[in-house]
This record gives sequence, C-alpha cells and structure tokens, in this order.
Amino acid sequence: MATPIAAKLGLPVLLIVRACMGIGEGVAMPAMNNLLSKWVPLNERSRSLALVYSGMYLGSVTGLAFSPSLIHKFSWPSVFWSFGFLGSFWYFAWQHLASSSPLEDPGISTEEKTLIAKSSLNKEPIDEIPWKLLLSKVPVWALIVCHFCHNYGTFILLTWMPTYYCQVLKFNLTESGLFSVLPWLSMAAAANFGGWIADTLVSNGVSVTNVRKLMQSLGFLGPAFFLTQLSHINSPFEAVLCMICSQGFDAFSQSGLYSNHQDIGPRYAGVLLGLSNTAGVLAGVIGTAATGYILQHGTWDDVFKVAVGLYLGGTVVWNLFATGERIFD
Repeated sequence: MATPIAAKLGLPVLLIVRACMGIGEGVAMPAMNNLLSKWVPLNERSRSLALVYSGMYLGSVTGLAFSPSLIHKFSWPSVFWSFGFLGSFWYFAWQHLASSSPLEDPGISTEEKTLIAKSSLNKEPIDEIPWKLLLSKVPVWALIVCHFCHNYGTFILLTWMPTYYCQVLKFNLTESGLFSVLPWLSMAAAANFGGWIADTLVSNGVSVTNVRKLMQSLGFLGPAFFLTQLSHINSPFEAVLCMICSQGFDAFSQSGLYSNHQDIGPRYAGVLLGLSNTAGVLAGVIGTAATGYILQHGTWDDVFKVAVGLYLGGTVVWNLFATGERIFD
C-alpha cells in the first residue's frame, strides 16, 4: 500500500519500499514449510503443500485478471491499494485464527491433536541452527542446486511470457494478458493432481525417495520437452498449449523438491527451504537479466535452450543425490 506514495517521493524511496516488501515476503515460504511439518502427516504432505502453493498460483491469476480493469477505471495506484487491503485483512484473520502447532490450537479436539502428534515427525523448537551440519549433507546441496535449476526456467517463462506472446506470437496486449493467465491455472490444477499421485504412492508403500525422484523428474523433464517443441511450432494455439503443458508439469515439483525439505529434516524444514529458496531467488534474478541479454544477441530459441539445459542438469543431480529419508533428527 505504500508503493504509490513511495513512487511520488522518488526512485530511491520506491526501491527501499519494494526491497522491504521482498524481505517480508521472503520469510513466507520457509514459515509455511515449517508449519506444515508440524501439522501434516507424511502421507498427506504432498497434497497439503500443493494445495497451499496452488493458492499462490491462483493469486497470480487474480492479479493478472483484475489489475487491467482496476488500472483502466481507477489508475495504477488502485492495484496496490486493493491488494494491500486484502493483505491487511488476511493478516488480522491469520493472527486470530492460526496457531503455530496443533497443541496451541484451541479449535481442534484432543483426539485430533493426538492423531497429528503420532504422525508428525517434528520435535521441540530448535534453539540453535546447525549451519555446518546442514551444509555438510549432499542431499541439502541437491535441494539447493535443483531449486536453482527449477526456478531459472520458471521465472523466465512467467516473467517474459507476455513479451514472448507479443513479439513472437503477435498477440495484442489484451490477448497477451489473457493467455498469460492460463499457465498459472494449469499449475494450480497440476500441483494438486501431482500431490494426490505422490501421497497415493506413499500410502501404497512406495518409498518416499522414489516418489520424490519421480515427481521432480516429471517437474524437470516435462517443461524441458515442451520448451524444445516451441522452435518447431508455427501455430500460436500450439505455442500457448506448449506453455500451458510446460508449466503444468513444472507444478509437479511441489511433490518433489518442495516437499523434500520436510522429508529430510522436519525440524529444520523452514531453514532448509530458506537455503534452497535463496538459490531459487538468485536464479530468478540471474535468469531475468540473462534472458534480456540473450534476446539482444540471440533468439528465443537460445533462451529456451539455457532453461532446458538447466532442467536436464537438475534431473541428473536430483536422481543421483536426493533422498526422501530423514537425515536430520
């Protein structure tokens, strides 16, 4: 909500405000992972994480759908005021309704608390983070590397997709905005479908390691395949379909690497996600800048080749070094 005011005060103030916003948002995903590790049993972990992340995808759909109308009717600051108000409303609701653990929630029965406690792998809160121990484990580095590989492709697709639609597919601004929504919808649907598949496999006795490797391989190889098809396609409809399928398969990662932090270290799930997500955010920064540079000196095919290369590299690293077994007490 402070962004429109900061914009009037000048670029330095605007940059500071946006940086503060990023700092605030940066703790959301680690906190979410930490909460889920306390609340959700192993055989429901993928579905719960996918459901939470699908809310993020649908939020992007909502923003893309309503922002143009708000700007047209009330000017651009209305977008920040509207979503800022919704965020403030959510904050007060969260403070009133949410609890850090089942034991602290007065709204659930003793029977349910006992059930969650029996199935939860989490223990008492940690007093000190064992950074040296965490960074000494190969599966942790597999998470970090693969989070980078995953987010590089995801960020460039979602950030540069409207530009691709306009430059290559020759869509106008309205069409570009409309078709940019579709991959987010496919991600929301595919994430929940993938979560159901993963939890079903775990419930039927398939090892967590094999499930995580399968789901993340789909999350890497699916986008890689559909991106390679874009250079052979001339139809705008087929190109959009490839984008939708690419991002749909990408969402299977919610049942792969994004669920793995809770597998290998439930007590440190938030810390582990913070570590890997740092690499993921850097991938977004590097990927966005690199794409601009590549387009100045090359083509969209070159952009997609870099993403495909990272997807394939991530697949190899994940299948060689990742595990679904708990390695931290």
